[in-house]
Parts: sequence; C-alpha cells; structure tokens
Amino acid sequence: MNLYDLLEDYFVDREDAVRTLITWFLNQVMEVEALQQSGAEKYERNENRKAQRNGYKKRSFTTRHGKLELLKPQLRDVPFTTQVFDRYSRTEKALENAIATKYRTSKRGTINKTRYNPHKVNFVRYADDFIVTADSEKVAKDIAEIIRQFLKEEGWNYHRRKL
Repeated sequence: MNLYDLLEDYFVDREDAVRTLITWFLNQVMEVEALQQSGAEKYERNENRKAQRNGYKKRSFTTRHGKLELLKPQLRDVPFTTQVFDRYSRTEKALENAIATKYRTSKRGTINKTRYNPHKVNFVRYADDFIVTADSEKVAKDIAEIIRQFLKEEGWNYHRRKL
C-alpha cells in the first residue's frame, strides 16, 4: 500500500479511502495470524513450520463504512482461524443476550428468544446496523439505555441520532 496514493484518494473520496485502509489493516492482521498459526513466513522453510500456506479465500465483511472484500489466508492440514470476523459477531450476540436477559426471560428464569416475548422486543440485524423494536416507548427507552451501557463497557461509540 502506497501511503501517498491513499492520502490522495482520501481527498477525492474519503469513504473509499477509509474502506481501503480498513481492508489493508484487516488483511495484515490475518497475515500475522497465519504466520503465527503456520509457524513460518510464506515460502520460508524451517523446523518450526506447522502448516503450509494454501492461497486465499475472498470473504465479504460488512462494516459501518460499507462492505469490504478481505483475503482470508488458507492453510493446508490445519484450519485457519481468525479473530477478525469473530470479534464483531461475538459483540452483537452479547448485546442481543443483554437485551434478552431483561425482556425475554420467562417466569422460570430461562431466556427464550423464540417463544417468550411479552413486550414484543425484537432484535434485527440490517447490514452493519441493527434495529430493536418494542411494544411501547417506555420499553424502547429502557432498551436504548441497556445498549448505551453495553457499548460504553465495550469501549464502542454510537451516533446520538441512532439511539
């Protein structure tokens, strides 16, 4: 990646330049993970090598800056694992569970996301955002506060118009 070209692109189309930078960074993260998991650089021969590299697989990844096309490294003999995709899906599931704990807990104390829903609370994923619906303004405001607190604890920011 040429930093000068990226800066020029930034002045022409900021969103595209940000997507390019994020794509480059996340691809580099996965390269480091592949190095750690395989035990060697690409084409390097040493006694610590645990797996051979086997090219890349294109993987779409949706962020708040748009859809990115990442190159996920492939390894022979062992599966390649990455935290790039897992971190965001774990956060979303944890947030959904925080809401479900309060609004979808049955009288027996179990969380039931499919049947028990007296406040009509629903969590819908839409591209890189999500929508939460409720049966009253009071419940919606309470859920917004749960989301604010959750994001604060995770160190994430939110746009004030979205909550």
